[in-house]
Amino acid sequence: MILHGLWALLTAFAICAVVGPWLIPELHKLHFGQSIRGCGPKEHQKKSGTPTMGGLMMIAAIVISTFVWCEITPALAIALWLLVGHGVIGFIDDFIKVVLKRNLGLTTKQKLLLQIIVAVVYMLYPGDVGESHMLWIPGSSLQIDLGIWHYLLILILLVGTTNAVNLTDGLDGLVSWVTVPVSLAFAFIAHTVGQDGLFIMALAITGSCLGFLLFNHYPAKVFMGDTGSLALGGGIAALALLTKTELLLVIIGGVYVLEALSVIIQVTYFKLSGGKRIFRMSPLHHHFELGGWRENKVVFIFTLVSIIFSLLGVILFLLK
Repeated sequence: MILHGLWALLTAFAICAVVGPWLIPELHKLHFGQSIRGCGPKEHQKKSGTPTMGGLMMIAAIVISTFVWCEITPALAIALWLLVGHGVIGFIDDFIKVVLKRNLGLTTKQKLLLQIIVAVVYMLYPGDVGESHMLWIPGSSLQIDLGIWHYLLILILLVGTTNAVNLTDGLDGLVSWVTVPVSLAFAFIAHTVGQDGLFIMALAITGSCLGFLLFNHYPAKVFMGDTGSLALGGGIAALALLTKTELLLVIIGGVYVLEALSVIIQVTYFKLSGGKRIFRMSPLHHHFELGGWRENKVVFIFTLVSIIFSLLGVILFLLK
């Protein structure tokens, strides 16, 4: 199975490598260019018009390589549903932005409603949620029976993860590099608990991120858009849910958490203080960028931090 996982990683990488040179010109022809908001760093204005929706190649790479190298079990099917379902939400959001020229895309309520629909389908899946409402406490052997509150945790985790990954996608290559150690950590966890299908899927996610980086490293030729970032968030959340390591995701995905917290803190403090800010700009990567760090340096440091968080998560898992 380890060999199949490596082949899944390479297959996903190869699909992105092959599809990218075809997809990027097609996105150019369709004028699917990214609009850069004026409130962002001035250096980012030169990125305006760069094709977006590149996440389509990532979703295709993950799904195809998973199907090729693994038997599709009910658990794996529901995991792919969370990935593809959130990718569809992201695609709708991107379509509204680039085709209908509404820069903010879906409203917050519209996006939340669609995310709830995707989450409810998962909750109705009896093979996972219906069997156990136990929540494992990382670093211990302690488990807590959440009962019906487990459903609320599922919703919070799915909505929180997808939006946190989406917020992390703000610099060339950032979210892909940050996600590589996260997906590798969950591949190890899935293999350890005997979830072969999730192991294959996790490595397919790794391969798709590495393949996408061929075109998304600085200066990016294409952006993944919400299509890709929401899909990645849904896939990572699925890995945590189906391996019963929900709380561990907060540690392994520590960079996502910090990015989301920076936005929450900034908005809250801005409102309470009458217009003052804690960060130069949120999400967090922009704070460092406006502080003088080059874009590549921010990506490099955030990737190192993601590796540390992922290793810490694996260590806590092994203490189970």
